[in-house]
Amino acid sequence: MTDQQQNSAQKDPADWTTGDEPATGPQESYLHTLANEAGEPAPEGLTKAEASQRIDELQQKTGRGVS
Repeated sequence: MTDQQQNSAQKDPADWTTGDEPATGPQESYLHTLANEAGEPAPEGLTKAEASQRIDELQQKTGRGVS
């Protein structure tokens, strides 16, 4: 992966052009899984950007997705 590809893959969700659209089905499903593992209620009604940020937070809390 080139530096440019890596940078675009790590773009801040707040800067996404589609970030204000509703979260995708896969995002919502993964959020429910992570929230259950973290012992938290699953968030509802998030945008794509908000869902991505919440996924990052819950991954840190649960240890998922951490290399």
